[in-house]
Amino acid sequence: MVWVKRGAVALASLLVVALVVTLVSGTWTVRRSFPDTAGDAVLTGLGGTVDVYRDAHGVPTIVASSTDDLFRAQGYVHAQDRFWEMDMRRHVTAGRVSELFGADTLDTDRFTRTLGWRRVAEVELELLEDDTLAMLEAYADGVNAWMADKRGSELSLEHALLRVTGAGGYEPEPWTPADSVAWLKAMAWDLRANMEDELLRARLVDVDLGEGRNLEDLFPAFPEDRHPVILPEGGDLQDGRFVPATGDTDPAATEPTAANTAGRDADSARQADLLHTEEARTALAAAQDALSHAPALLGDPGSDGIGSNSWVIGPERSTTGTAVLANDPHLGPSQPSLWYQVGLRCEPVGPDCPYEVAGFSFAGVPGIVIGHNADVAWGFTNLGTDVADLVVERIEDERYLTEGGWEPLELREETLRVAGGPNETIEVRSTRHGPLFSDVSGSGSSVAEGPLGDGAADAPDGVEHAVALLWVALDPAPTMDAIPRFMRAGDWPSFREAASRFDVPSQNLVYADIEGNIGYQAPGRSPIRRTGDGTLPLAGWTGDAGWDGFLDFEELPWILNPEAGYLATANQPVLAPGSEPFLAVDVSLGHRAARIVELLEARPQHSPDDLLELQLDNHNANAATLVPVLTGLDARGDEGVAAIQDVLADWDLQDDAHAAGGAAFNATWRHLLEITFHDVLPDFAWPAGGGRWWEMVGDLLDEPDSPWWDAPGHADVSGRDDVLHTAMARAHEEMVDTFSADPADWRWGAMHTLTLTHGTFGESGIAPVERLFNRGPLELGGGSDIVNATGWTAFMGYEVNWVPSMRMVVDMGDLDAGRWIHISGQSGRPFHRHYTDQAELWQSGETIPLTLSLDAARSTAVDQLTLVPR
Repeated sequence: MVWVKRGAVALASLLVVALVVTLVSGTWTVRRSFPDTAGDAVLTGLGGTVDVYRDAHGVPTIVASSTDDLFRAQGYVHAQDRFWEMDMRRHVTAGRVSELFGADTLDTDRFTRTLGWRRVAEVELELLEDDTLAMLEAYADGVNAWMADKRGSELSLEHALLRVTGAGGYEPEPWTPADSVAWLKAMAWDLRANMEDELLRARLVDVDLGEGRNLEDLFPAFPEDRHPVILPEGGDLQDGRFVPATGDTDPAATEPTAANTAGRDADSARQADLLHTEEARTALAAAQDALSHAPALLGDPGSDGIGSNSWVIGPERSTTGTAVLANDPHLGPSQPSLWYQVGLRCEPVGPDCPYEVAGFSFAGVPGIVIGHNADVAWGFTNLGTDVADLVVERIEDERYLTEGGWEPLELREETLRVAGGPNETIEVRSTRHGPLFSDVSGSGSSVAEGPLGDGAADAPDGVEHAVALLWVALDPAPTMDAIPRFMRAGDWPSFREAASRFDVPSQNLVYADIEGNIGYQAPGRSPIRRTGDGTLPLAGWTGDAGWDGFLDFEELPWILNPEAGYLATANQPVLAPGSEPFLAVDVSLGHRAARIVELLEARPQHSPDDLLELQLDNHNANAATLVPVLTGLDARGDEGVAAIQDVLADWDLQDDAHAAGGAAFNATWRHLLEITFHDVLPDFAWPAGGGRWWEMVGDLLDEPDSPWWDAPGHADVSGRDDVLHTAMARAHEEMVDTFSADPADWRWGAMHTLTLTHGTFGESGIAPVERLFNRGPLELGGGSDIVNATGWTAFMGYEVNWVPSMRMVVDMGDLDAGRWIHISGQSGRPFHRHYTDQAELWQSGETIPLTLSLDAARSTAVDQLTLVPR
């Protein structure tokens, strides 16, 4: 991950030495931290015995007689398998990575400390319900019981290697509830929606795109005439319930009203004046540079085509006659996987110990996040609510300008400890809108003194400009209260009550229960903006920036048992554009959603296996638009172009790993984007190649003489047909260089590979060290904005950087017949048999059993560990 890449060069020679020592000491060092999974083990603090049944893939079902024992044991088991991952995460979220890896990771720590993730988490503990806090404390006790008296390689292979980073004397601190809560800040950050698009628009305002090319062309609107929203019937609040419209819909119902546009009528002249100044440009460039130092624990939020899929079908739409739920969140790949599968069961289940759940958890956080209990199942996709705004502030000395005059900055000092070097103290500056995160670009200095220009130095009277972050997750909220309530939910009302506590990050929640009900709920804090729609930064000194509270939970969209008999979410808008409530502008443009709905509508009923197959669909909707145009062009006697056209003509538009057509098309697409846009746009705006670009280029196909096709960097290319012809010619050259002239040798999967990369030592740049921790490459099908969403970034190549991080299907009629998988394995310990034993299954679209009953846990167990009190 990003914070260790910066430190890799400095550590290179030391890591080679450490590797030699490790190899000399042999398997003992590697295996020393492997967990005991059978027999008896003492767990201090237990009130009774706890059984941990592990199946053939190391998935544990934890059985306890009390809630405290259940979560204490979960903490112990998480630490057994994933302690390095847990320890690293808490260092990242606390801004303390440099304590382990030295000065080269200071920028990441400066960023996180500036935002104050850990500080907010500590305040949130005071807001939690007693049962939530008890869960967190029991979990922490379990982690600490596992850690007791362990050092170095007893903790993990990675901890053993820390002796070469300057942190050789490092001993982990006791786990605390705040360590778990802080992980929610990382989730909220990586799922924060449109900040990158907001910055991109702002920085492009002053870019001369050339005559006939407009900024708005780069941000196409959601194609509501072709792609479905989540609630396609429309809807309205009636007697406090959000219900679908029935019968003939009044067209006026979807038109913007005074109420829902009053807060979004931005003063465009004022914004233009702001963004056209050199001071603002400098500050915004600094803000974009600062974002490059942010940790990305779930994946890069700036990637194009990211998102998740979920759908749920009712009894009338399933072959089982019961509700069936499917979910596959799309996140950045990592080794180990972000997910940890677990069953949590009270025995007996009763009021004092009510849990009987199975699902996906995060190592370091008690409970499960996505899964099911004996009554209900639930899944998540990112809602995309715009929960963050950028505010350009005018600063003079230790004060900032408001519409009422100058106000003092809030100042605090943060001390960063550095392995192998001196401590560093930074000053964090904040305004009423939030921390001035653009300061990170200058390592705590003013923008005027930073590395991205000196425009702010020309401001009158020594005034500088900086960018503040207004973000809902910096306002403490008891989001963790939702986790135990989801696990205890027994019906739709109790599920909605749990959802009402899930403040950040905003998610689409899908629901199914054993009575055959299916539902959808949009939770989270949705800001009510004073001005604008969140697509551009605002000036902090005019009074326009800021929020007037949040939408009430009952104002957020929800539905139970829609007439269609199914619900599908794939990060598209919840409601048609112009509907209330307003949530965001920058959302997925709906290509995955359209394909999912097409396949759900293709037959009257679906089996659970059908839904698993749907998750693997590789149909390329971009190719469906572009291939007829490509194959209809005159090859102009170019044998290479003709070869590409022949392959595309025979292709079924599925980006399967073995597909020659997938290889030929995606190479053509990448070259098309480069020829068309790289000489027009600055490099920070180059096309990533996902759905936004599908829509833009798709529109341009009908304008063959558009200035966008001028290709100014290519003297012999002008116009649509020239660009497409040249892109195919270059794609053929790439196929020959990569494979051969024979299309039978071309394979999309050979170009589109995933290396499961360890988040720290796996990116050292030292091949022997990386081989210890990384696995792969895996050849994959799919692509960006395809249902099987294995994302890639066009200007970087074809390597996979976004994946369906797990897949799950639950049939509410047989809770022992579920299926699930994630991308690596349960263990975070290199060379353990469960380190990557799910990876090839995931690659090939297979799954493993997801069961709930105690009988199933016992019958499938290959190991049983009994935890006993001291």
